[in-house]
Amino acid sequence: MRLALLAAMTLAAVPSRPPETRRGDVVDDYFGEQIADPYRWLEDDRSAETAEWVKAQNAASGAFLAGVPGRDRIRKRLTRLWDTPRTGVPVRRGARLLYTRNDGLQPQAVLLTAPRPGAKPTVLIDPNRLSKDGTVSLAAWSASEDGRLVAWAASDAGSDWQTWRVRDVATGKDLPDLLRWAKFSGATWARDGSGFWYGRYAAPAAGAELTAVNKHHQLYFHRLGTPQEEDALVFSRAEQPDWSFGADVTEDGRWLLVYQAEGTRPETRIFLRDLAAAGSAVQPWLDRFDAEYTVLGNDGATFYVLTDQGAPRRRIVAIDRDRPDPKDWRTLVPEGPGREVMGEAAIAAGRLWIDWQVDATSRLRAYGLDGTLEREVALPSLGTAGGLTGRRADPDLRFAFTTFTAPTTVYRADPAGGPLVPFEPAKLRFDPARFEVEQVFYASKDGTRVPMFLVHEKGLVRDGRNPTYLYGYGGFNISLTPAYSPSVIAWLELGGVLAQPCLRGGGEYGREWYDAGRLDRKQNVFDDFVAAAEWLVAERVTSPARLAIGGGSNGGLLVGAAMTQRPDLFAAAVPQVGVLDMLRFHRFTIGWAWKSDYGSAETKEGFEVLRRYSPLHNLKAGTRYPATLVLTGDHDDRVVPAHSFKFTAALQAAQAPDGPPVLARIETRAGHGAGKSTQMTIEEKADQWAFLVKVLGMELPKKF
Repeated sequence: MRLALLAAMTLAAVPSRPPETRRGDVVDDYFGEQIADPYRWLEDDRSAETAEWVKAQNAASGAFLAGVPGRDRIRKRLTRLWDTPRTGVPVRRGARLLYTRNDGLQPQAVLLTAPRPGAKPTVLIDPNRLSKDGTVSLAAWSASEDGRLVAWAASDAGSDWQTWRVRDVATGKDLPDLLRWAKFSGATWARDGSGFWYGRYAAPAAGAELTAVNKHHQLYFHRLGTPQEEDALVFSRAEQPDWSFGADVTEDGRWLLVYQAEGTRPETRIFLRDLAAAGSAVQPWLDRFDAEYTVLGNDGATFYVLTDQGAPRRRIVAIDRDRPDPKDWRTLVPEGPGREVMGEAAIAAGRLWIDWQVDATSRLRAYGLDGTLEREVALPSLGTAGGLTGRRADPDLRFAFTTFTAPTTVYRADPAGGPLVPFEPAKLRFDPARFEVEQVFYASKDGTRVPMFLVHEKGLVRDGRNPTYLYGYGGFNISLTPAYSPSVIAWLELGGVLAQPCLRGGGEYGREWYDAGRLDRKQNVFDDFVAAAEWLVAERVTSPARLAIGGGSNGGLLVGAAMTQRPDLFAAAVPQVGVLDMLRFHRFTIGWAWKSDYGSAETKEGFEVLRRYSPLHNLKAGTRYPATLVLTGDHDDRVVPAHSFKFTAALQAAQAPDGPPVLARIETRAGHGAGKSTQMTIEEKADQWAFLVKVLGMELPKKF
């Protein structure tokens, strides 16, 4: 789809209410119930009529946002806050460190290489040279064992599709190798550098690249210097179209690990191939698909595995290749107590390192390879450790640490117990001493105890007048933990409060917490979110007139469900790239994979559950809904923009005549979020905060 804003239109002259959307006459029969879908035509994002609709929506939202006093000041402040270096966790290969870095306002991060920490790096791959508008990103990269070659994947305009190339580190030039139609895949090098394993799909039909259903994933080996057509098919299952594959190789180079997943379910299978045995084939190993399994390392045929098999909050076990039955496993690090969940783990610098989540904050601990606890690493504050990176022979563990009020920083942890060493000191564009972070606990509708973070300026007066942004996710076993964002700092400086609850459906308390918020228990997630809002009002942090809600993707569904179930509780809503049509989500690109969380309308039971909360299908004409700014991207091939298009049209039609505005901001040359240029992100966040400043009746501080 190629949709563009009206180039010659003077936005100030355009009304802030877009014209009424044409209604079609499509009606579907779901198990005897007739469900109208009047905006089905908006699913065709290549049609001229849809393009004109997008132009009208963008013109209306552009006119409204351009008229918000202070919008330009917000954009300038965001630009200043964003203008600080952001560094990825370095990977050590051969004699080199490789890592990504954005100097601050570069459209995309670049890949750098350096001989050691603190040494001056050189630029290896700069995706900013690949497009004039900064919308081609470095989506993935992987260095060969000796560090001489880097396989790197580019993504265009935020699409999930990736094109792989191979760069020679010494010369800075690409080899002739070119691989297309990869998606949801990394590159795993053979230890001799002869090539790498990667996953891909068959090429979609011309014109259907952003909407075609993605099934029949296949794992290939690409040998350097050969055309893609000659790549060797390593593993696939024609009779299992929903299976997807990823590859890894043990540090000793002996074993190829093939991971099999099914949609977004946390369960995995692992298949093994003995690379030391000529002509060996991929063979089943952990083949029960009863739990999640991640191999952390090995000693010969003994594998160290992170799993939730028999441990809903995870444990680490040693498994012999020839004795994979759970009765023969040795538990090295057992499951923790009820509030502790084993998160990431890695073997580095001769130690086993585990990030434990305790009430959604990190505790980093070092263990011997026999599971003996050696020490707890003193982290800078309560926050989130992630990206644990290293090899067994490396001198240190490298990881990122982030919290709400301090920029994300990469640290090196000394196995001997020395203090953490920052890879690059953080640069501040604000005073973190102005702000504080609280963690509170509240009761949901059914009495479940739910944690929530509150972030605000010190000395907050609880008079019910504080503009508050309630942000949530609640799904896919993903934990919502403290994380830094320049846009949040701007919101706090505007006098706002950030409230971030840890809803069921996430992974904050392990498998049971996740299971309590999916399928026919999905309503628990919405109840948790509503209960968070009610707590904020009852505790006089804010009031319904000053309360906004936001979330992206599955969090966009959360916002859509909350605002349709309790429109009286919120003044504003910002659903971003949301899953909003719950009866048809499985029909596009990778949407079918979400059935593990949502179920689907293909069964009567699934339809009845989804019909009860699907945001698109629960709008009621004449209701006064919150002021709404729908955000999406025209290249989103994960949650296709049709979700946002149809919901926007239906909400505009249902809104009470005297209700607040319902607007859509549709970014061109952007997808689900990843790969969006820095400038696009700043503009979008400026519009989001300007919208809330307007509809919540906020005044910009004089010193903002």
